[in-house]
Amino acid sequence: MAEIKLQATTGRALGNGPARRLRAEGKVPGVVYGLDKDPVAVTVEWRPLRAALTTDAGVNVLLDLEIDGQVDLAIVKELQRHPIRGDVLHIDFLRVSADAAITVEVPILLEGEAKTITDENGTVDQSLFALAVNAKPADIPNELTVDVSGLTFDAPIRVGDLVLPAGVTTDVDPEETVVSGTYGVTEADLESDAEGTEAGEGEAEAAADESGDAEG
Repeated sequence: MAEIKLQATTGRALGNGPARRLRAEGKVPGVVYGLDKDPVAVTVEWRPLRAALTTDAGVNVLLDLEIDGQVDLAIVKELQRHPIRGDVLHIDFLRVSADAAITVEVPILLEGEAKTITDENGTVDQSLFALAVNAKPADIPNELTVDVSGLTFDAPIRVGDLVLPAGVTTDVDPEETVVSGTYGVTEADLESDAEGTEAGEGEAEAAADESGDAEG
């Protein structure tokens, strides 16, 4: 995984007011912590941060984070976004060691065509969209791909079926379902549901008539 350089500065004022002013200036407040060092409040420019986060590695990008002249190897641990606009409100950076494994979420992408499913008007149902993996920073994959071409209704693809790259492990239950095939709704099903509804309405009307007769 390529390392991206990103500059951060210290000395920002704390609190909601100063944070809002920073964001109005095109900057993002954040904090850097990890490796048994004290947390440091920092500020990063939004444009280079956005560029760093839009590489193939996404939020798992490995950063050479320069803080007041000192460079730390880091990853993005958490992004806080505005619930409506999606703006980044705050960012947490985690210092990491090139020689120590860390745990990150890696996206799972599907590839191939599940003809056994689609030929039966079924649906490919993805249950797990990211997998928590353990790896040294340089070994973290950008994504995990799952080939669904052999997917069948009675044999879902589970975590234990995934082929992880060298140096990558996961603690997720191997029996957890990643993707499965579900049967689609056919015309026969719709007709059966309609008949059942009509029958239920007929029984309800008959019961109402009987109740009215009894009262009379």
